[in-house]
Amino acid sequence: MRAIVLGIGNTILSDEGVGVRAALELQDRYTIPGEVSVVDGGTAGMELLDIIAGVDLLVVLDTVKAGGPAGSIVRLSAEHVPVFFRKKLSPHQIGLCDVLAALEFAGQLPGEVVVLGVEPGTLELGTELTEAVRERVPRLVELAAGELAARGIALQPRALRH
Repeated sequence: MRAIVLGIGNTILSDEGVGVRAALELQDRYTIPGEVSVVDGGTAGMELLDIIAGVDLLVVLDTVKAGGPAGSIVRLSAEHVPVFFRKKLSPHQIGLCDVLAALEFAGQLPGEVVVLGVEPGTLELGTELTEAVRERVPRLVELAAGELAARGIALQPRALRH
């Protein structure tokens, strides 16, 4: 199995950067096995085509505007992912939707796509996450590790750094 954990977001728009920050924390907290790539997708769009083409599992970490309170965690998979894209819940979904559509057309769509998101508090200019969203980053990391573990890919925790 080949898997990618893709953190997307704009780290200069406050909570918009939660996906990138969660991906970086995943790399800090765990030793990543060779069959898994953790990718800082930033605000990339079609540049991601070659990276995610044909993978077995794509776990997307992102900001998701679903109407809940700031810091709420949202998980979407299977038939709910296309609904996610139609409702325009994520600031990145246009780019990611286009990438997935192009991969589907080319017959290289990921076998499974799971979106793990956090409801933002603000998307204003700033480099820090709001407290409600910052507090959820560890949970987002745990959920991403859990998605991999559920498919037989166990991440090994790194020794705590002091």
